[in-house]
Amino acid sequence: MTSRMRRRLLAATLAAPFARRASAQPLTCGTQTPRQTEGPFFTPDSPRRTSLVEKGAKERFVLEGLVLTPQCRPVANALVDLWHADEQGEYDNRGFRYRGHTFTDAEGRYRFETIVAGLYPGRTRHYHVKVQAPKRRILTTQLYFPGEPGNARDGIHRPELEMKVDKDTGRFDFVVDA
Repeated sequence: MTSRMRRRLLAATLAAPFARRASAQPLTCGTQTPRQTEGPFFTPDSPRRTSLVEKGAKERFVLEGLVLTPQCRPVANALVDLWHADEQGEYDNRGFRYRGHTFTDAEGRYRFETIVAGLYPGRTRHYHVKVQAPKRRILTTQLYFPGEPGNARDGIHRPELEMKVDKDTGRFDFVVDA
């Protein structure tokens, strides 16, 4: 079995619990954000920073939103950890390029400055995220770009996890157990 076939089999296996519903509805506060795999490239202890922009980055992108309870209340001081591939679709497995974390403010807001994630082989464009309300279980998930050609071919992609994108800004509100 080739490595490409193994990757596809692994993606299909991981995607099975997250099979898409035919008529997916947008998330609301009452619905917790779906969990997804962290993938093979998570690195703990990322630096606390909101700008992940590296020197020479051309295509800047802002990711922002809220962390909310199922009752639509903001979650203050929630950890939001973000990581993604660079422009060439490569993950930094030695350092912390395009990796960082922040904490939400009193209104549950978070914001990162970064780039549009590159295409990792076999996947659509995506960001990896871990969100944790204080002293609660960690939510691990992925965020996707709407209208991306690779969405239909990616066995893990879920429309419910697509950001609302306007030019160079993406927005996603997480709903967590708090």
